[in-house]
Amino acid sequence: MMLALASGSFAPAATEPAATAAPRSSLIDTSDRTRIHFRDWGAGRPIVFVSPWGLCSDWWDASVINLSGRGWRCVTFDRRGHARSDDPCQGYDFDTLSDDIAAILDGLDLQNIVLVGHSLGAAEVVRYLTRHRGRRVARAVLIAPTTPFNMKTDDNPGGKSRETLEKTLELLRRDLPRVAAQAAPDFFGSPKNSVSQETMDWWCRMFLDRCSIKVLSELFKIMNETDFRPELRTIRTPTLILQGEIDKSTPLELHGRPTHELIAGSQMIVYENAAHGLPYTHTDRMLADIVAFAGA
Repeated sequence: MMLALASGSFAPAATEPAATAAPRSSLIDTSDRTRIHFRDWGAGRPIVFVSPWGLCSDWWDASVINLSGRGWRCVTFDRRGHARSDDPCQGYDFDTLSDDIAAILDGLDLQNIVLVGHSLGAAEVVRYLTRHRGRRVARAVLIAPTTPFNMKTDDNPGGKSRETLEKTLELLRRDLPRVAAQAAPDFFGSPKNSVSQETMDWWCRMFLDRCSIKVLSELFKIMNETDFRPELRTIRTPTLILQGEIDKSTPLELHGRPTHELIAGSQMIVYENAAHGLPYTHTDRMLADIVAFAGA
Protein backbone atom coordinates (compact mmCIF):
# COMPACT_ATOMS: atom_id res chain seq x y z
CA MET A 1 0.00 0.00 0.00
CA MET A 2 1.30 3.50 -0.87
CA LEU A 3 0.80 6.49 1.46
CA ALA A 4 0.61 9.95 -0.10
CA LEU A 5 2.32 12.82 1.72
CA ALA A 6 0.56 16.16 1.72
CA SER A 7 2.64 18.90 0.13
CA GLY A 8 4.16 21.33 2.58
CA SER A 9 7.23 22.21 4.56
CA PHE A 10 7.52 18.77 6.10
CA ALA A 11 7.77 16.89 2.80
CA PRO A 12 11.21 15.22 2.52
CA ALA A 13 13.50 16.13 -0.33
CA ALA A 14 13.51 13.71 -3.24
CA THR A 15 16.33 11.19 -2.93
CA GLU A 16 17.65 8.33 -5.02
CA PRO A 17 16.26 4.97 -3.89
CA ALA A 18 18.68 2.97 -1.79
CA ALA A 19 20.54 0.35 -3.77
CA THR A 20 19.52 -3.15 -2.79
CA ALA A 21 21.00 -6.47 -3.84
CA ALA A 22 18.89 -8.51 -6.21
CA PRO A 23 17.35 -11.51 -4.50
CA ARG A 24 19.44 -14.60 -5.05
CA SER A 25 17.73 -17.27 -7.08
CA SER A 26 17.63 -20.86 -5.86
CA LEU A 27 17.38 -22.14 -9.44
CA ILE A 28 20.13 -22.79 -11.98
CA ASP A 29 19.46 -23.34 -15.69
CA THR A 30 21.11 -26.32 -17.33
CA SER A 31 22.26 -26.52 -20.95
CA ASP A 32 18.76 -27.66 -22.06
CA ARG A 33 17.11 -24.89 -20.00
CA THR A 34 15.87 -27.22 -17.25
CA ARG A 35 15.76 -25.34 -13.97
CA ILE A 36 17.46 -27.19 -11.12
CA HIS A 37 16.58 -26.19 -7.57
CA PHE A 38 19.50 -26.04 -5.15
CA ARG A 39 20.18 -25.12 -1.55
CA ASP A 40 23.44 -23.54 -0.45
CA TRP A 41 24.02 -23.54 3.30
CA GLY A 42 27.04 -22.43 5.33
CA ALA A 43 30.42 -21.02 4.39
CA GLY A 44 33.79 -22.66 3.88
CA ARG A 45 35.04 -25.51 1.75
CA PRO A 46 32.22 -26.80 -0.47
CA ILE A 47 30.70 -30.24 -0.15
CA VAL A 48 28.05 -31.20 -2.70
CA PHE A 49 25.55 -34.00 -2.09
CA VAL A 50 23.81 -36.01 -4.84
CA SER A 51 20.67 -37.88 -3.80
CA PRO A 52 19.64 -41.52 -4.26
CA TRP A 53 17.14 -42.83 -6.79
CA GLY A 54 13.70 -41.29 -6.25
CA LEU A 55 14.75 -39.01 -3.37
CA CYS A 56 15.23 -35.25 -3.37
CA SER A 57 17.64 -32.96 -1.54
CA ASP A 58 15.60 -33.25 1.68
CA TRP A 59 17.36 -36.59 2.17
CA TRP A 60 20.53 -34.71 3.13
CA ASP A 61 19.03 -32.31 5.71
CA ALA A 62 20.58 -33.94 8.78
CA SER A 63 24.04 -33.99 7.16
CA VAL A 64 23.75 -30.39 6.00
CA ILE A 65 22.60 -29.12 9.39
CA ASN A 66 25.60 -30.82 10.99
CA LEU A 67 28.32 -29.73 8.55
CA SER A 68 27.10 -26.22 7.74
CA GLY A 69 27.59 -25.33 11.40
CA ARG A 70 31.16 -26.66 11.34
CA GLY A 71 32.77 -24.57 8.62
CA TRP A 72 31.49 -26.34 5.51
CA ARG A 73 29.55 -24.89 2.58
CA CYS A 74 26.90 -27.52 1.89
CA VAL A 75 25.16 -27.64 -1.48
CA THR A 76 22.26 -29.97 -2.25
CA PHE A 77 19.96 -30.03 -5.26
CA ASP A 78 16.86 -31.71 -6.57
CA ARG A 79 17.63 -33.89 -9.57
CA ARG A 80 15.61 -33.00 -12.70
CA GLY A 81 12.12 -34.42 -12.36
CA HIS A 82 12.29 -34.32 -8.57
CA ALA A 83 10.66 -32.00 -6.04
CA ARG A 84 11.26 -28.31 -6.85
CA SER A 85 13.24 -28.83 -10.08
CA ASP A 86 11.68 -28.90 -13.55
CA ASP A 87 10.54 -32.11 -15.18
CA PRO A 88 11.44 -31.58 -18.85
CA CYS A 89 10.28 -35.10 -19.78
CA GLN A 90 13.72 -35.84 -21.18
CA GLY A 91 17.35 -36.00 -20.13
CA TYR A 92 17.09 -39.03 -17.87
CA ASP A 93 20.44 -40.45 -18.90
CA PHE A 94 23.79 -40.35 -17.13
CA ASP A 95 25.43 -37.91 -19.53
CA THR A 96 22.68 -35.32 -19.03
CA LEU A 97 22.52 -35.92 -15.28
CA SER A 98 26.27 -35.40 -15.00
CA ASP A 99 25.92 -32.21 -17.06
CA ASP A 100 23.32 -31.05 -14.53
CA ILE A 101 25.90 -31.53 -11.78
CA ALA A 102 28.35 -29.50 -13.86
CA ALA A 103 25.76 -26.72 -14.18
CA ILE A 104 25.47 -26.54 -10.37
CA LEU A 105 29.22 -26.55 -9.77
CA ASP A 106 29.86 -23.99 -12.51
CA GLY A 107 26.87 -21.83 -11.64
CA LEU A 108 28.03 -21.49 -8.04
CA ASP A 109 31.71 -21.38 -9.09
CA LEU A 110 32.67 -24.02 -6.55
CA GLN A 111 36.29 -25.12 -6.21
CA ASN A 112 38.15 -27.82 -4.25
CA ILE A 113 34.89 -29.71 -3.87
CA VAL A 114 34.10 -32.86 -1.94
CA LEU A 115 31.48 -34.50 -4.19
CA VAL A 116 29.28 -37.04 -2.40
CA GLY A 117 26.79 -39.35 -4.09
CA HIS A 118 24.50 -41.95 -2.58
CA SER A 119 23.17 -44.96 -4.52
CA LEU A 120 22.12 -43.71 -7.99
CA GLY A 121 23.73 -40.42 -6.99
CA ALA A 122 27.06 -42.24 -6.70
CA ALA A 123 26.72 -43.40 -10.31
CA GLU A 124 26.03 -39.79 -11.34
CA VAL A 125 29.21 -38.75 -9.52
CA VAL A 126 31.17 -41.42 -11.41
CA ARG A 127 29.87 -40.17 -14.74
CA TYR A 128 30.69 -36.58 -13.75
CA LEU A 129 34.26 -37.58 -12.89
CA THR A 130 34.74 -39.34 -16.23
CA ARG A 131 32.74 -37.08 -18.56
CA HIS A 132 33.94 -33.81 -16.99
CA ARG A 133 37.35 -35.16 -15.98
CA GLY A 134 36.83 -34.42 -12.30
CA ARG A 135 36.87 -30.67 -12.91
CA ARG A 136 36.52 -28.66 -9.67
CA VAL A 137 36.46 -31.86 -7.56
CA ALA A 138 39.23 -32.65 -5.07
CA ARG A 139 37.65 -35.71 -3.43
CA ALA A 140 34.76 -38.02 -4.29
CA VAL A 141 32.69 -40.13 -1.90
CA LEU A 142 30.48 -42.96 -3.16
CA ILE A 143 27.96 -44.22 -0.61
CA ALA A 144 26.28 -47.59 -1.31
CA PRO A 145 26.89 -47.14 -5.05
CA THR A 146 24.76 -48.75 -7.75
CA THR A 147 27.96 -49.20 -9.76
CA PRO A 148 29.61 -51.06 -11.38
CA PHE A 149 26.88 -53.06 -13.18
CA ASN A 150 23.65 -54.61 -11.98
CA MET A 151 22.49 -56.63 -14.98
CA LYS A 152 23.32 -60.29 -15.44
CA THR A 153 25.49 -60.96 -18.48
CA ASP A 154 28.03 -63.59 -19.47
CA ASP A 155 30.81 -61.58 -17.85
CA ASN A 156 28.64 -60.44 -14.92
CA PRO A 157 26.95 -63.64 -13.71
CA GLY A 158 26.12 -62.21 -10.27
CA GLY A 159 23.82 -59.55 -11.68
CA LYS A 160 20.04 -59.60 -11.99
CA SER A 161 18.45 -61.02 -15.13
CA ARG A 162 16.66 -58.68 -17.51
CA GLU A 163 13.43 -60.59 -16.83
CA THR A 164 13.75 -59.99 -13.08
CA LEU A 165 14.40 -56.29 -13.60
CA GLU A 166 11.46 -55.95 -15.98
CA LYS A 167 9.13 -57.62 -13.46
CA THR A 168 10.34 -55.27 -10.74
CA LEU A 169 9.79 -52.27 -12.99
CA GLU A 170 6.27 -53.42 -13.86
CA LEU A 171 5.46 -53.80 -10.17
CA LEU A 172 6.76 -50.29 -9.49
CA ARG A 173 4.54 -48.88 -12.19
CA ARG A 174 1.49 -50.81 -11.02
CA ASP A 175 1.66 -50.34 -7.23
CA LEU A 176 4.44 -47.97 -6.17
CA PRO A 177 2.88 -47.11 -2.77
CA ARG A 178 2.93 -50.76 -1.70
CA VAL A 179 6.40 -51.40 -3.12
CA ALA A 180 7.83 -48.37 -1.31
CA ALA A 181 6.18 -49.26 2.01
CA GLN A 182 7.44 -52.84 1.84
CA ALA A 183 10.97 -51.73 0.92
CA ALA A 184 11.39 -49.17 3.69
CA PRO A 185 12.46 -51.53 6.54
CA ASP A 186 15.18 -53.17 4.42
CA PHE A 187 16.34 -49.77 3.15
CA PHE A 188 17.02 -48.57 6.70
CA GLY A 189 18.04 -51.97 8.08
CA SER A 190 15.19 -52.16 10.55
CA PRO A 191 14.94 -53.61 13.17
CA LYS A 192 18.75 -53.75 13.60
CA ASN A 193 18.70 -49.98 13.21
CA SER A 194 16.09 -48.15 15.23
CA VAL A 195 14.05 -46.12 12.75
CA SER A 196 10.59 -44.77 13.51
CA GLN A 197 7.57 -45.57 11.38
CA GLU A 198 7.21 -41.84 10.82
CA THR A 199 10.69 -41.70 9.27
CA MET A 200 9.88 -44.59 6.97
CA ASP A 201 6.61 -42.87 6.02
CA TRP A 202 8.56 -39.66 5.23
CA TRP A 203 10.91 -41.67 3.02
CA CYS A 204 7.96 -43.22 1.17
CA ARG A 205 6.32 -39.85 0.66
CA MET A 206 9.41 -38.56 -1.14
CA PHE A 207 8.98 -41.33 -3.71
CA LEU A 208 5.23 -40.84 -4.03
CA ASP A 209 4.93 -37.05 -3.88
CA ARG A 210 8.24 -35.66 -5.15
CA CYS A 211 8.89 -37.73 -8.27
CA SER A 212 6.68 -39.18 -11.01
CA ILE A 213 6.50 -42.88 -11.77
CA LYS A 214 7.61 -42.06 -15.30
CA VAL A 215 10.84 -40.45 -14.04
CA LEU A 216 11.41 -43.30 -11.58
CA SER A 217 11.00 -45.78 -14.44
CA GLU A 218 13.49 -44.01 -16.69
CA LEU A 219 16.06 -43.82 -13.91
CA PHE A 220 15.47 -47.42 -12.86
CA LYS A 221 16.38 -48.55 -16.37
CA ILE A 222 19.63 -46.62 -16.67
CA MET A 223 20.58 -47.47 -13.07
CA ASN A 224 20.39 -51.18 -13.80
CA GLU A 225 21.45 -51.35 -17.45
CA THR A 226 24.51 -49.08 -17.50
CA ASP A 227 27.88 -50.82 -17.31
CA PHE A 228 30.33 -48.54 -15.48
CA ARG A 229 33.19 -51.01 -15.36
CA PRO A 230 35.27 -49.46 -18.16
CA GLU A 231 35.02 -45.89 -16.87
CA LEU A 232 35.63 -46.75 -13.22
CA ARG A 233 39.11 -47.85 -14.25
CA THR A 234 39.84 -44.35 -15.60
CA ILE A 235 39.04 -42.37 -12.43
CA ARG A 236 42.01 -40.59 -10.92
CA THR A 237 40.19 -38.42 -8.37
CA PRO A 238 40.83 -39.69 -4.81
CA THR A 239 37.72 -41.68 -3.96
CA LEU A 240 36.19 -43.14 -0.80
CA ILE A 241 33.51 -45.85 -0.89
CA LEU A 242 31.23 -46.30 2.11
CA GLN A 243 29.02 -49.38 2.24
CA GLY A 244 26.84 -51.14 4.77
CA GLU A 245 27.37 -54.85 5.33
CA ILE A 246 23.61 -55.63 5.39
CA ASP A 247 22.70 -53.53 2.34
CA LYS A 248 20.05 -55.42 0.36
CA SER A 249 19.53 -52.72 -2.28
CA THR A 250 23.15 -52.71 -3.48
CA PRO A 251 24.83 -55.70 -1.82
CA LEU A 252 28.42 -55.11 -0.78
CA GLU A 253 29.96 -57.92 -2.81
CA LEU A 254 28.14 -56.91 -6.00
CA HIS A 255 28.54 -53.15 -5.76
CA GLY A 256 30.75 -51.50 -3.14
CA ARG A 257 33.63 -53.96 -3.22
CA PRO A 258 33.96 -54.31 -7.02
CA THR A 259 33.62 -50.54 -7.39
CA HIS A 260 36.50 -50.14 -4.92
CA GLU A 261 38.58 -52.72 -6.81
CA LEU A 262 38.05 -50.96 -10.14
CA ILE A 263 39.00 -47.44 -8.94
CA ALA A 264 42.76 -47.38 -8.54
CA GLY A 265 43.88 -46.10 -5.14
CA SER A 266 40.37 -45.82 -3.73
CA GLN A 267 39.58 -46.43 -0.09
CA MET A 268 36.63 -48.40 1.28
CA ILE A 269 35.00 -48.53 4.71
CA VAL A 270 32.37 -51.15 5.51
CA TYR A 271 29.84 -50.31 8.21
CA GLU A 272 28.67 -53.09 10.48
CA ASN A 273 24.87 -53.38 10.69
CA ALA A 274 24.38 -50.59 8.14
CA ALA A 275 21.96 -50.97 5.24
CA HIS A 276 21.34 -48.84 2.18
CA GLY A 277 20.06 -45.92 4.24
CA LEU A 278 23.31 -45.46 6.17
CA PRO A 279 23.38 -41.66 5.63
CA TYR A 280 20.36 -41.56 7.94
CA THR A 281 21.11 -44.38 10.37
CA HIS A 282 24.87 -43.77 10.65
CA THR A 283 25.02 -40.02 10.03
CA ASP A 284 27.66 -39.08 12.61
CA ARG A 285 30.08 -41.83 11.63
CA MET A 286 29.58 -41.18 7.92
CA LEU A 287 30.29 -37.45 8.30
CA ALA A 288 33.34 -38.12 10.45
CA ASP A 289 34.71 -40.46 7.77
CA ILE A 290 33.99 -37.96 5.00
CA VAL A 291 35.63 -35.08 6.88
CA ALA A 292 38.69 -37.19 7.68
CA PHE A 293 38.99 -38.27 4.05
CA ALA A 294 38.56 -34.71 2.79
CA GLY A 295 41.49 -33.58 4.89
CA ALA A 296 43.73 -36.50 3.99
